[in-house]
Amino acid sequence: MPPSLAQHGAAIAFLHTAALHIETFERLRDEIAPGLRLTHVVREDLLAATEKAGGITPAVSLRTQEALLALAEGGARVVVCTCSTLGAEAEKAAGEAEVPVMRIDRPMADRAVRQARRIGICAALAPTLQPTRALLESSAARAGRDVELREFLFDDVWPAFRAGRLDDYHAGIAARLGEAAAHVDLLVLAQASMAPAARLAGALAAPVLSSPRIGFTEAARIAGAVSREAAHHLPH
Repeated sequence: MPPSLAQHGAAIAFLHTAALHIETFERLRDEIAPGLRLTHVVREDLLAATEKAGGITPAVSLRTQEALLALAEGGARVVVCTCSTLGAEAEKAAGEAEVPVMRIDRPMADRAVRQARRIGICAALAPTLQPTRALLESSAARAGRDVELREFLFDDVWPAFRAGRLDDYHAGIAARLGEAAAHVDLLVLAQASMAPAARLAGALAAPVLSSPRIGFTEAARIAGAVSREAAHHLPH
């Protein structure tokens, strides 16, 4: 059990596959729910193993669910997996946990299928495309919506992310969003790490949704820190 959970209890416990997400969600907490106690566990090995295998293996699935369930047992009110590639494992773990376990991108997907029919999935890592497509399809089925999905892979920018050159990573994504937006009604950024690219892209032919803010707001609502009405009126 993570010491911060065992000693203090956290309202939201995050499982990340990159340390950069800690700052992102701490900043969102300060903006949306000041004082809310968070804890973070970083497991870069889970995404690295998925990249190496070209997809989620049974071993990675098991290790991801074990990590999420360990957080759920630590006293958090809600557990959040911020890695879209591993998001389905969070929803599998939810069935075994006594507290809500969610994937960061489910609220984004639910919003996307309510707002548009032709949706573009933008990803910088190939193994993220299939889980995000499956996520959107399931959100559409739940909502009774008919959607048309198109995929846009920007994998040439992923080495910049891996090297820690985040400015290059986000600029590379932003440069590609305009072309993608011309073919759909709405774009979703499949990975939380892509979110800053939307601001860099400027005006586009289609709106862009990313998961961090939308997902954090929903997690804070589940944790009791934000009312449903307040969450609805927060910036997207």
